[in-house]
Amino acid sequence: MKTVLLTGANGFLGGHVCRELLRYDYAVRAFVRPGSDLRALAGLPVDVWAGDLRDAANVRGAIYGCNYVIHAGALAQVNPARNKAVVEVNVGGTAAVLAAAVQADVKRIVYVGTANVFGFGTKEKPGNETSPYMGRRYGLDYMDSKRAASDLVTEATRQDGLPAIQVHPTFMLGPLDYKITSNALLLALLRGEMAGIPAGGKNYVHVADVAAATVNALTMGRVGESYILGNENLSYREAFTLFANWMNVRPPTLRVPPALANAIGRLSEWKQTITGSPGRLNKAMTAVANDGHYFDVTKARYELHLPQTPIQLAVEQTLDWFHQHDFPA
Repeated sequence: MKTVLLTGANGFLGGHVCRELLRYDYAVRAFVRPGSDLRALAGLPVDVWAGDLRDAANVRGAIYGCNYVIHAGALAQVNPARNKAVVEVNVGGTAAVLAAAVQADVKRIVYVGTANVFGFGTKEKPGNETSPYMGRRYGLDYMDSKRAASDLVTEATRQDGLPAIQVHPTFMLGPLDYKITSNALLLALLRGEMAGIPAGGKNYVHVADVAAATVNALTMGRVGESYILGNENLSYREAFTLFANWMNVRPPTLRVPPALANAIGRLSEWKQTITGSPGRLNKAMTAVANDGHYFDVTKARYELHLPQTPIQLAVEQTLDWFHQHDFPA
């Protein structure tokens, strides 16, 4: 049986990737942080390996005996915008995984990044895998660290001959989000906490589609290539209206002009400085919300057989999952 080391195995995407690997009869070694929430792996026949991505020796031990690696582990915090731990995990942890993979002579490694390491575009001309990085304008360590990690993968492929493929998801929705990451958007709409509509937009995708294409990348796609994994480009007005209508709640109607959004971000940071309590927003987050992060996923559809499940179905399944797990509306 072929064994896959899956980092970030207990995360939102990781839980889906783990299930997809098992469906194809891979053995899974699930790399997780010590003491972390393992509900996404409950009942699954996996070998749990507790470790820290920044511990190179531990990472080498985890990869030993594995045929493949899917590196989905990352620290995805965006508030505060500057966070040393984010850089250490996302860049230093990736460097440790790459070095161990080279030493172990794995058959293939799939690195999971984010579509934001590429330049975004308009709905008429969305960004793709050739679009130069535009995220540095925001001052977010998360985006910058993922771009740096992606560069490390490219360098390892070119210089060390590492058989690596990169997949870069857009904004994922779907069940199994025990830590409530991207699905916080749906909870906010469900609870009536979304006060306004930012000027921008983004690309949305069902998390199960991302998992399917990620596992496909173990045997499909071209070494050294990157693939954006997404589906529908929607403005925030379109998305919030669609999601709210599907959940049978009232959508927000107040438009938030970019200048006002930026002021709210700055005010939130100022309040955090004065009180010492983390705010819900920062100026980097509001700057991101002002832009349209639209992407073309044609390459992944053809080369990785990326499914395109309607986003309405992702919302429906997430809502059912919320109800099943007693997340308060």
